[in-house]
Amino acid sequence: MTALEDLMRDEWGRLLALLVARFRRLDLAEDGLADAFEAAARTWPRDGVPANGPAWLLTAARRRVLDRLRSEQVLARSMPLLEVEADLAARARRVMADADEPLTDERLRLVLLCAHTRLSHEAAAALTLRLVLGVPTADVARLFLQSTPTMAARLTRARKKLAGERFALPDGQELVDRLRVAADVAYLAFTAGYTPATGDDVVRGDLAAEAVRLVRVVREVRPSGDGDRAGARDALGLDALLALVLLQHSRRDARVHDGALVLLPDQDRSRWHQDEIAEALDLLTPLATAPPTPYLLQALVAAEHAIARTADATAWDRILARYDELLTLTDTPVVRLNRAVAVAEVAGPRAGLDALAGVALPGHRLPALRAELLRRTGDTDGARRAYDAALALCGHAAEHDHLRLRRAELA
Repeated sequence: MTALEDLMRDEWGRLLALLVARFRRLDLAEDGLADAFEAAARTWPRDGVPANGPAWLLTAARRRVLDRLRSEQVLARSMPLLEVEADLAARARRVMADADEPLTDERLRLVLLCAHTRLSHEAAAALTLRLVLGVPTADVARLFLQSTPTMAARLTRARKKLAGERFALPDGQELVDRLRVAADVAYLAFTAGYTPATGDDVVRGDLAAEAVRLVRVVREVRPSGDGDRAGARDALGLDALLALVLLQHSRRDARVHDGALVLLPDQDRSRWHQDEIAEALDLLTPLATAPPTPYLLQALVAAEHAIARTADATAWDRILARYDELLTLTDTPVVRLNRAVAVAEVAGPRAGLDALAGVALPGHRLPALRAELLRRTGDTDGARRAYDAALALCGHAAEHDHLRLRRAELA
């Protein structure tokens, strides 16, 4: 990967947020930053990579935005910086203090701006993933169970709705509502980093860590003291969400070995981050009697894996019970897919295949699971066909290699 590609992956969201904060125009900011990256792609191979690539890109993008403003004859107008509610800024400063961002985190600003009331919840989440965290459109599409062209069109419509919007940071109930969207976005971003659908990385640790960070921020800056039932439920939900991402993120180092994917049963559990597991379990302890929510039930499943000393000691019966509860709250293909894994561990691969009946899910993971379960039943031909279907749909290099090796072992 080139230096410019690294910067696009790591710095796009921060640079875009800074431009939006300065010019208050998402359309201009995105166009200007895209032009800056295009200019870098032309000039850096000839002139060399500058010592401070992000500063170069930000300067170039600002110049292009100013040129656009001049052409629109609006440069004479005052473009004040976004004002952040003092309480929000103070609490955000404690969590996200950064030498380069002394006041507040611009990416949090942009997350809240993308969660505009003009957009639907899903459109806001998809736009945030793409613009703020740089998740590829194909991965965003997979998270929302849509095709890539459909998601690309949806993102375009969302951008148009916000084009020229004069942004102002919310307060009161609108802030609470947007933070709920931000929490959901954070989990989707974590999923994209923890199990990327495309590319060469087994884990995009930078994206997953940024998502964990965003969950912490949302949890910290959420207004407290409202005393209502909805507010209490939101607070508990954020505790459960933080526990969930911490438990999953704790396994990141054990999920890859020499560039190859390592599945959960084969992971070296000594490489799991025990401090993150302990923090998550502390968060879950007070929630033992809380009403079940999707995040809480998923966190409890992850906790079962975390407390098992070995893969064989995993309490799959308790995990299956959690998925049965989860199915009553959110009956989705992903939940049914994960539940089928638990069914197979408790009642055997044939029962797991039966649990997959009627499940429709884009991508390679459904045929990959079907292939594994057919393999366990001894149906070599059926497993081979399922592996072929999964390989044809898999755009993730490490998972493709894993599936190819598993198929080869059938012979």
